[in-house]
Amino acid sequence: MNQGKENNRFLLCRIGSRIGALALEDVRETMRPLPIEPLMGTPPFVLGLAIIRGFPTPVVDAGSLFGPSTSSSPILSPSPARFVSLKLGDRTAALAVDAVLDVCSLPSATLSTIPPLLLGGGVQLVSVIGALDTKLLLVLEAARLVPDSVWIAIKTQGASA
Repeated sequence: MNQGKENNRFLLCRIGSRIGALALEDVRETMRPLPIEPLMGTPPFVLGLAIIRGFPTPVVDAGSLFGPSTSSSPILSPSPARFVSLKLGDRTAALAVDAVLDVCSLPSATLSTIPPLLLGGGVQLVSVIGALDTKLLLVLEAARLVPDSVWIAIKTQGASA
């Protein structure tokens, strides 16, 4: 994310009780969820593979990336309402979210770097944090959402098929 711009363009998504923001330049498209096939050897937050535009694409459960929220509602519904297809260099991944809310500009003044105390765990997937109204806003690092082990598992299972 380029924090030097006064207004950065983001796609806002609801992830349980939280708001996730993805840099608009990383977003290919949003869509209804597609059928998902489980993928062996991947972390629990990877739901499996969906065929998107003719290609097997890993689907990441946005809610399970950050653990339980403090609200009584679950992080992500059992069946996500939308997929957000992301550009990860020459690869594509889908992020399963509860809702796609809006495209907006977020002034840099409303965003903060992550305090050192919070670094580690799922936070390496977040570039900056902030607030949007009364909701926690997490600006997600699209390039870090799918670990290398998932790409290896896709390649391995594709070779054995």
